[in-house]
Amino acid sequence: MNNEKMVVNAIRILSAEAVQKAKSGHPGMPMGAAAMAYAVWGREMKHNPKNPKFVDRDRFVLSSGHGSMLLYSLLHLFGYGLTIEDLKQFRQYGSKTPGHPEYKHTVGVETTTGPLGQGIANAVGMAMAEKHLAAKFNREGFPVVDHNTYCILGDGCMMEGISHEACSLAGTLKLNKLIALYDDNEISIEGSTDIAFREDVPARFRAYGWNVIDVANGNCFAQVDAAIKLAKQSDKPNLIVCHTAIGYGSPKAGQASAHGEPLGEENVALTKKALGWPEGEAFFVPDCVYEETAKAAQRGQEAEDRWNNLMAEYAKAYPELKKEWDIWFSEELPVDLINDEAFWAFDGKAATRNSSGVVLNRLAERIPNLFGGSADLAPSNKSNMKGKGDFSDATPEGDNIHFGVREHAMAAICNGIKLHGGLRPYCATFFVFSDYMKNAMRMSSIMDLSIPYILTHDSIGVGEDGPTHQPIEHLAGLRAIPGLTVFRPADSKEVAAGWITAMTGGRPVALVLTRQDLPLYENSGKDALKGGYILSDCEGTPDVLLMASGSEVEQCMGAQELLKAEGIKARVISMPSFELFEAQSDAYKESVMPSAVRARVAIEAAATFGWHKYVGLDGQVIGLDHFGASAPYKLLFQEYGFTAENVAATAKKVLG
Repeated sequence: MNNEKMVVNAIRILSAEAVQKAKSGHPGMPMGAAAMAYAVWGREMKHNPKNPKFVDRDRFVLSSGHGSMLLYSLLHLFGYGLTIEDLKQFRQYGSKTPGHPEYKHTVGVETTTGPLGQGIANAVGMAMAEKHLAAKFNREGFPVVDHNTYCILGDGCMMEGISHEACSLAGTLKLNKLIALYDDNEISIEGSTDIAFREDVPARFRAYGWNVIDVANGNCFAQVDAAIKLAKQSDKPNLIVCHTAIGYGSPKAGQASAHGEPLGEENVALTKKALGWPEGEAFFVPDCVYEETAKAAQRGQEAEDRWNNLMAEYAKAYPELKKEWDIWFSEELPVDLINDEAFWAFDGKAATRNSSGVVLNRLAERIPNLFGGSADLAPSNKSNMKGKGDFSDATPEGDNIHFGVREHAMAAICNGIKLHGGLRPYCATFFVFSDYMKNAMRMSSIMDLSIPYILTHDSIGVGEDGPTHQPIEHLAGLRAIPGLTVFRPADSKEVAAGWITAMTGGRPVALVLTRQDLPLYENSGKDALKGGYILSDCEGTPDVLLMASGSEVEQCMGAQELLKAEGIKARVISMPSFELFEAQSDAYKESVMPSAVRARVAIEAAATFGWHKYVGLDGQVIGLDHFGASAPYKLLFQEYGFTAENVAATAKKVLG
């Protein structure tokens, strides 16, 4: 057996043994996909284990994240610092080898995967980033951005709707540096894929505009390698269909039982025998395997050395471009937004979606690497950057992305763009459609990716479009996601604060914005960066606290005046972000919401869930725990009690 075959079998055996030791996991996919993975990592992929963040490296995404032992075996064998002991701790608490690959947790993992279809959409985003950056920075003789994105995906990813959305867009954009390898083993958890999935996948991808290559024996790395070489010559995104056998080499090969459970000690032993592997010691890897993988590592180091030399010459030939490159690839903003007074300047009433459009374009003037767009709603979301051009196959240098009506893929693609590096992505849609995006937004949060989500038409203020388009439970749902900052501004200056949070906070931010006009408040502004602050106060200790986010702050301000006329002292608290407020010191939170003031009213044109921690047992929340109706929004606000008069009446009620 030659050394390359030994590497392939090492991947299979290590995967089977790690799952067996953990007594849980998915051995079948890694065993079936080992040859195709080796063709990528061992023969074709440009990567340097000594510098896993080499800028011009090829990216690798394991969309079939349940087969994580495939990736962990590769990372170990190719020298990324993952030890045999780490493999033995597969799926154990605190290990570097969790059940699904986790970005930032394990060196060499480019993205967190597991929810099927997310990975291929991330890969589309990475390929978009490569194409855009190449158009921006490459010059004749200086291909400083020139790499591929590889993705292994399986039948489950193919079934998920997000793969249809993302791959359709990839074909439209002609992302020829994207090479997807389809692990076509025709098995899912419930059995043969024939029970639910009989479509002609190659025909589907050809219809998308992809180049499709069929590999009859996906367990032969030489055939897969030949297909990859063909793919690199294509002017379209590439799907390499690899016909494989789940659990290859084991007695359970081709069976559904190989998917998600250990093979069993006896079957692991029989697998070793069938593959000609040394029997006996578990997790044993012959020296010849490491000698073979070291060759790929050496090639990777040489590739990075060539790139470093190229970049040094590039800096001499194009010094201004190199300065721009350094700005684009820095996590630090090139400007001080907080102290930029022009950034905070607004006049009069405005819908916060309109204010957001103004702020976005101010950012585009100051931050050169913004890259984003909307799910076919840019005119409504106000998410277009003026004069920045459109990103397309013909104009890859354009900064505005047209995602089409593909909310789920849009969010996951933005994750991929951010993970790639060099760009600051954002995306936009109606707030009610955040339901379509939520899994990808959750992935943003798990990975701490600083992506702004522009979510407009934020409440029953949508009016005549009716309950299907009026968000009710959505604020509560997004606030429940750990690591996601939800920011619902009350005026234009708070919108600016929300965008600064999105640009500097190091985490995803949902900017929840109105269609209807809102007032501009005298005392709003930078304090909104704290998530909650006193917008309008009374003399002395308040009798009652009135609090709201977004458009309902206006009702609190009106109620304050009504109560003042009756000798009742009210403090108005604007609460654009629960998460930012909770991050403040106890002393600050006490200064805004004194614990001695138990009479409290919160109002928000959404589900009441979540506000009770601020109003307490003696307070009351004015909200909407039912769906809306189709009618002019002003009528709906009146009918459902979102008025200054109702806030004042409720305040008097809680005061007794």
